[in-house]
Amino acid sequence: MSQMTIQGGKALTGRVDLRGAKNLVTKAMVAALLADSPSLLRDVPHISDVEVVSRLLQLHGVTIDFQDNGEMRLDPTNVKSARMVDIDAHAGSSRIPILFCGPLLHQLGEAFIPDLGGCHIGDRPIDFHLDVLRNFGAVIEKLPNGTRMSAPDGLHGAKISLPYPSVGATEQVLLTAVRSEGITELSGAAIEPEIVDLIAILQKMGAIISVDTDRVIRIEGVKRLDGYTHRALFDRNEAASWAAAALATKGDIFVGGARQPEMMTFLNVFRKVGGAFEIEDDGIRFFHPGGELQPVVIETDVHPGFMTDWQQPLVVALTQAKGLSIVHETVYENRFGFTEALNQMGAQIQIYRECLGGNPCRFGQRNFYHSAVISGPTELHGADIRVPDLRGGFSHIVAALAARGTSNVTNVQLISRGYEHFLSKLESLGADFTYSE
Repeated sequence: MSQMTIQGGKALTGRVDLRGAKNLVTKAMVAALLADSPSLLRDVPHISDVEVVSRLLQLHGVTIDFQDNGEMRLDPTNVKSARMVDIDAHAGSSRIPILFCGPLLHQLGEAFIPDLGGCHIGDRPIDFHLDVLRNFGAVIEKLPNGTRMSAPDGLHGAKISLPYPSVGATEQVLLTAVRSEGITELSGAAIEPEIVDLIAILQKMGAIISVDTDRVIRIEGVKRLDGYTHRALFDRNEAASWAAAALATKGDIFVGGARQPEMMTFLNVFRKVGGAFEIEDDGIRFFHPGGELQPVVIETDVHPGFMTDWQQPLVVALTQAKGLSIVHETVYENRFGFTEALNQMGAQIQIYRECLGGNPCRFGQRNFYHSAVISGPTELHGADIRVPDLRGGFSHIVAALAARGTSNVTNVQLISRGYEHFLSKLESLGADFTYSE
């Protein structure tokens, strides 16, 4: 188990550069399975989730050439079935295998997935995915250690309505519908920038996809798809994380590759809190301009709302705002577990079952602790912390960097799932820490 010892209280200053979004790149890699020729994906980050998907694709016969400059070539011309025991061994905590199903059903007529893991931030059942695949004509058999799927009559278009704009279910529909016979209509779809970028990739491959303003996506199935060449969308979650780190440590960080259009909702909140930013052609500078930070009320939501992945690092900065801030989490019901460590460090954060935002959400009256009240400013001090999940873990690192004294942070390897070279980036920003495995 990896560990960091952090000496806090030092402002982070300097520049970090982003590569492609974790939430897009791994799905783009799966999309390469649908093609009859190789694909080239650029700006792929060196993160553990990419390694996991690479191993899973290689198990299925995909040849992968990954360069240090972030270019990845994926050749699916010899795709094959893989043993479930091997898939299970290589999947680890990743939930990505569920998205292999549609492409593998098209290419091989069958697919296997193990029971899935992922960060423990809330119930993320695969029911949406299984229901979607059944609508397309897949036959699903539950086994003791996973699920087997087949498509004896091929896959056909379907009319699908999601009860919630799930990103994963929307990706499942896209990756399955593009080569299914006939037309698919998906209502209640997620429309995150990463979804739009995946649609752009599929269109480059030969898919026919239209997106309406009312969260309806229509896909006309085609018989074959070619490989793509694409530069991945930047990681807006990582951009927001570094922005929050600059604010919490009273620092100044230029985030190369960040763009304004995909960050507008975050930038508005960042400014309300008292942070400052400057938009440049090649990135965004985030900095603490001095003076007091202000409390805010935030409700997380699907795009174009405030992302759930943005709230965790920002909560660290809100511990330094003068007054009461409220965060109402409406996407995942169990995303405030990370605040226990912040309270241990001196923060004053209370968690409630009630919907404390402007609108009741689907977690109200269900006994989920999904609203947080943060009272500040409070001085944070060093503590011994164990990283619970990806975003919460980075938030703990930010808190330790902002705190007075020494913090020992364990289980740090989880952060490498979504943050490329984060240790060297912290070092370049002037963070004072040691690292051991």
